[in-house]
Amino acid sequence: MNATRILPDLQCSLLCEEVRQEVNGNLFIIGVVQVLRVPQVPIVAGRICIFNRWAAGLGQFNETVRLIAPDQTTVISKGEMKFELRDAAMSATNVMFFGQVKFETASTYYVEVLVDDVMKLRYPLPVIVQPLPNQPTPPAEKQG
Repeated sequence: MNATRILPDLQCSLLCEEVRQEVNGNLFIIGVVQVLRVPQVPIVAGRICIFNRWAAGLGQFNETVRLIAPDQTTVISKGEMKFELRDAAMSATNVMFFGQVKFETASTYYVEVLVDDVMKLRYPLPVIVQPLPNQPTPPAEKQG
């Protein structure tokens, strides 16, 4: 017997620094990132988290998250995850962790979220070079 399958809606997608789970099962989203400020490029991000919430679907699905270079075609990192919605009134929360992502230039990168190879969302991730505040200046050389 074939059950009805309904492709889910992407309720939200957030790029963040960390996601943690409380004892009661609720999730903490820490450090929502709108712009990635870095001291220099190229730079390697030790860890990036993508928090996705799916709703109003029915069936088993494959989620794909891709980090895309400024040329808008090169995939610099990719993650996949399977999930299931057994009832259209339920939701599924998926968190993907990307480690050691290299950003070559200061420019606009992109996050793409797909379900079963159907693009649900594509959003920009600007990478901006901004020296860290309050950095000590190197001592001046003595003339002598």
